[in-house]
Amino acid sequence: MDPITLLAFVPAALALNLTPGADMMFCLGQGLRSGPGPAIAASGGIAMGGCVHALAAGLGLSAVVSTMPGAFDLIRWVGVAYLLWVAWQSLRAGPARGSVQGVSARRAFAQGFIVNLTNPKVILFVLAFVPQFVDPAGAVLPQFLIFGVVLSVGGFIINGLVGIFAGGIGRKLTGDARFATWLGRISAGIFVALAARLALMQRG
Repeated sequence: MDPITLLAFVPAALALNLTPGADMMFCLGQGLRSGPGPAIAASGGIAMGGCVHALAAGLGLSAVVSTMPGAFDLIRWVGVAYLLWVAWQSLRAGPARGSVQGVSARRAFAQGFIVNLTNPKVILFVLAFVPQFVDPAGAVLPQFLIFGVVLSVGGFIINGLVGIFAGGIGRKLTGDARFATWLGRISAGIFVALAARLALMQRG
């Protein structure tokens, strides 16, 4: 890989990581719901999902999915259903001993991974953005993986910081059971909004 190309990719990837999106909002919701630890774990799951997307794109699987409306919509609606389930879990948990009943770090990691993996918009994004930096004369798959790791590491750091910030706010407010209940509702609302965004998403 040309080092100049990699150096050009890093600031472009960082700018994309800093743009608020579904992954960032999911980590925000996890931070409010469960605290900094699970929010960081969720960010790790999202980063791992990003690496899987890069691998799939490098192997050509993402291109196949993007040309099949049925597969694209199936992935999208699975993502919608899962986000609604996470929202329901957040509402059902409610306050426990003056704090929000959150999820474990392992579960938050799995949720972040599934949410990222079932977002077909990420498939289209990887196919549209990463190939601009790939040299077709070289080994394509390793280039996709390197660029995918760069994107994922940047996203992990930024989304994790957002989750830590939200978790700090959540901890300050959960001393009161009423606030804890509202935090559960707010995080559930974030997950429902993400589900609605995914449901209304267009392929174009």
